[in-house]
Amino acid sequence: MNNTVRAQLSVMMFLEFFIWGSWFVTMGIYLPNTLKSSGSEIALAYSTQSWGAIIAPFIIGLIADRFFNAERILGVLHLIGAFLMYQIALADNFTVFYPYLLGYMILYMPTLALVNSVSFNQMTDPAKEFAFVRVFGTLGWIIAGLVISYLFNWDSDAGIADGMLKNSFYMTAVASAILGIFSFTLPKTPPRADRSEKVRLSHILGLDALKLLTDRNFLIFFISSVLICIPLAFYYQHAGQFLGEIGVSNPTGKMTIGQISEILFMLLLPYFFKRFGFKMTILVSMLAWLFRYMFFAYGNADELAFMLLLGIALHGICYDFFFVSGQIYTDSKAGPKYKSAAQGLITLATYGIGMLVGFWVAGKITDAYILEGGIHEWKNIWMYPAGFAFLVFLFFAIFFKNEKIDFKN
Repeated sequence: MNNTVRAQLSVMMFLEFFIWGSWFVTMGIYLPNTLKSSGSEIALAYSTQSWGAIIAPFIIGLIADRFFNAERILGVLHLIGAFLMYQIALADNFTVFYPYLLGYMILYMPTLALVNSVSFNQMTDPAKEFAFVRVFGTLGWIIAGLVISYLFNWDSDAGIADGMLKNSFYMTAVASAILGIFSFTLPKTPPRADRSEKVRLSHILGLDALKLLTDRNFLIFFISSVLICIPLAFYYQHAGQFLGEIGVSNPTGKMTIGQISEILFMLLLPYFFKRFGFKMTILVSMLAWLFRYMFFAYGNADELAFMLLLGIALHGICYDFFFVSGQIYTDSKAGPKYKSAAQGLITLATYGIGMLVGFWVAGKITDAYILEGGIHEWKNIWMYPAGFAFLVFLFFAIFFKNEKIDFKN
């Protein structure tokens, strides 16, 4: 992979996650304060991510693996997404807001698999090269959070009161339009499947990637991916709310500490992955989930604020060591014909099934620990995802067998 291609892929990753980071964290603040949404409506809004992820493998299997270049589909999806995000910004109530958000996430979630497919198609050694491209996605998320929280103060009390947080959706629309146009300049990523082969429903829907589940180790990884996203949903849906409720200022900006740590651990991932193997990398990530939620349970906004910051900072290990190494592992197992469908399948497992269940569970548990005045018993709440992460750790440690990863397919 030459430097020009590496630069193109890095810009692509930066914009892809700048877009996501521009609205996803702050939506939990925007909905109750600006649109006066209920808790169930907030959970419904975050669940659109999961519905998009569930549909994503079918879109990828139909489009990217069989008929059209991945980079062209990426461009079209982001251009349509820019229009939908603009409509989201204009919505003045949740009834109008929700359909546009659902449509947007159905289009956005497949792009997570598409940017991976475009990247892997240009790489000869993904275990070594992918992390250095993917780190720019993390940088994009960080910049988005810093712009919102520190440059413009849209998530401050004054900014929220003035309705300024709506600007995060406008910013997302602009970034999405830019990436949509830029995508057409990316290296060509043609469909891998043989178009002369007889068309079958399993091909059209990308269900050939389900064959990977006949591999015992991949099945254990798939199940673990679903389960670990249940505690992940607690973080996405309630961490910003938690920090604001206990008196931490600029929650959006402080949560970028997690993405800053992503950069460090993304750069360490190739060494750790090759030195200790895939299984150990996954196990370390799961233990990080446990410690994160324990820090949240026992930290506070005063003398123990450092525990909250440590919990946020563990995001680098939690995310990189599980999700990025999982993407590399999935690519190695898929073979050349169905790489995009396989990435879509793992997106289905994580952001789809796992987090859909997780958002629902997190909402139920959080509602069960609410006190008078809307204050929550956060210590009790965080013990649930901590315990669940530990159970998933035990499951993976016992049933996943060590194997050597082949990156040459």
